[in-house]
Amino acid sequence: MEKKKLDRNSIIGFVIIAGLLIWMMLNNINKEQESIKKDTELAEKEVVKQEQSATFEKALQEPVAGDSLQSEQVRATFGPFAYSAMLPAAKGGTTTLKSDLLTLEVDNKGGKLSHVVVNDFKRFSKDSNEIVALIKDQNANFNLQLHTTDNRVFNTEDLYFEPTLTKEGENQVLTMRLKASETEFLEYRYVLKPNDYMLDFSIRTQGLSKIVDASKTPELNWEMKTYRNEKSIAYENRYVRLYYEHEKGKDNNLSESSKDDTKELKDVSYIAYKQHFFTSVLLTNKNFETATLNTKNLVADEKVDTVFTKQFASVIPLNYSNGELNYDMNWYFGPSDFKILKSYDRNLDNIVPLGWGIFGWINRFLFIPVFGLLTSFLPYGIGIIVLTILVRLFTSPLTYKSYVSQAKMKMIRPEVNELNEKFKNDPMKKQQETMKLYSKAGVNPMAGCIPALLQIPIFYSLFQFFPSSFDLRQKSFLWADDLSSYDSVLQLPFNIPFYGNHVSLFPLLASIAIFFYMKMTTGDQQMAQPTQEGMPDMSKIMKIMIYVSPIMMLFFFNNYASGLSLYYFISNSITIGIMYVIKNHIVKDEKILATIEENKTKKRPQGKWQRKMQEMMEQAQEQQRLKDQNKK
Repeated sequence: MEKKKLDRNSIIGFVIIAGLLIWMMLNNINKEQESIKKDTELAEKEVVKQEQSATFEKALQEPVAGDSLQSEQVRATFGPFAYSAMLPAAKGGTTTLKSDLLTLEVDNKGGKLSHVVVNDFKRFSKDSNEIVALIKDQNANFNLQLHTTDNRVFNTEDLYFEPTLTKEGENQVLTMRLKASETEFLEYRYVLKPNDYMLDFSIRTQGLSKIVDASKTPELNWEMKTYRNEKSIAYENRYVRLYYEHEKGKDNNLSESSKDDTKELKDVSYIAYKQHFFTSVLLTNKNFETATLNTKNLVADEKVDTVFTKQFASVIPLNYSNGELNYDMNWYFGPSDFKILKSYDRNLDNIVPLGWGIFGWINRFLFIPVFGLLTSFLPYGIGIIVLTILVRLFTSPLTYKSYVSQAKMKMIRPEVNELNEKFKNDPMKKQQETMKLYSKAGVNPMAGCIPALLQIPIFYSLFQFFPSSFDLRQKSFLWADDLSSYDSVLQLPFNIPFYGNHVSLFPLLASIAIFFYMKMTTGDQQMAQPTQEGMPDMSKIMKIMIYVSPIMMLFFFNNYASGLSLYYFISNSITIGIMYVIKNHIVKDEKILATIEENKTKKRPQGKWQRKMQEMMEQAQEQQRLKDQNKK
């Protein structure tokens, strides 16, 4: 018996595989080390910031004998910004701005928004007493880090701004100034307009060119932990994402999964911290040259982690111009509503996840306008039903073509089985004769698949549309009190993995409808599908899918928007009705058989698909013949 030896190629292969494994291990180690290093640096920076903040607070609050001594201590601690620390604003406090749509509070400390309420929208349900607050209880931070000429670093979150509230027409204007003197300051300017979710916001400095070190880039840090606002935190968290626009109109988002993600970008025009149905956006008229964005999932266990969904952070270097800062920006705090976001003409509508490519186009130009028109005079639940009926009527010709194709395949299956038996030892000949039969009978095996494929963009678009539709939020229909969330009719005393602790009725009805639809159509598909030698028995697979598909539907949609489950229930119910009418009143087996027999008597040109398949089989047959000839 010949011994097996490692040849040269095998050794090279092993060496390459070993090299790849070593490279992957080293790469993973490097990534872990980099991650540890970044976390350590961030932790160290946070400790320094906390110590500095504590020092500032101590300088302001600790009693000192004599005003002059107090002033000296403040000057020593706050350096060039001691002037602001000795103004009345340094005692703390907030300034409130309110419109019909928003209520804002701006804190003297840091000059930042400390409370942002979106008026008239409730958390969890329309009967709740809690109004949606995007910023509250220090869940967000906005800080500008400045380097001074005396080699000190100051964070505006620790410093005190002097507020001045005025009116310009109907607009409320709040100017927050961090002063080095009356003529030297850093200014945040907020402008709240009536009936508008968008604020004007600007950052500028005056007279600080001799105080700040212009060679060291000031960093803007914007952080936020997003509050849970909907019934299901797991479902809501799927749509909580950090979106951004960069490089002249390109829009994208960080990881859509629950994994943490970091990205470094160039030429950034806006950054959006999107919750499921509400969004906080920072926009700039002068694009940020670079930005580092980070997202972190805060829901490890949805039974325990019930307050926040994700944590977002952005680090944005700003640029001095002649030693001064001058940035015109905007804040948006409001609904993630496609129509509202689109009205600003800043590409903010891309924040709403309507699907990529053709799916997004179908939603933008078809479903959103049609559904908007329907719900302008119909309740939202009825609007979903009417939209579903229109979609099914629109796709019914495709359903008809698909069924007719299946019926034709079913009629000629006995002849296909005869060919399978006759040429069972000659697969190439069997394929050729089968194709000839299809051609003579006027049957295209692909005709049943193409209509189904054409419907996929429509159904996937609707799958994206319903969870993203702000209009469905807290709109009731029948037993569902919120069409944008699950419709629980029974609370379970235990939790079922992947299902939950409640029973939603619309997914249950949709699953039943899918079961009967598959039961109705699977028999015909099995009859139409010829069994090929060496291929799995499709009839057994289809029988299993009759039961597996409804169960998958039941588990998958139990926590999804009830509006989507309502659509699938109505859609499958209508399809069952259409199939029943087609099968029993329009397409008769006798007529199909007569058409096939008539086609056989006619001289029919081969279709493109059939010609291509014939050519491929002839080429394969010729190659096999040459192969057999060479063997002889």
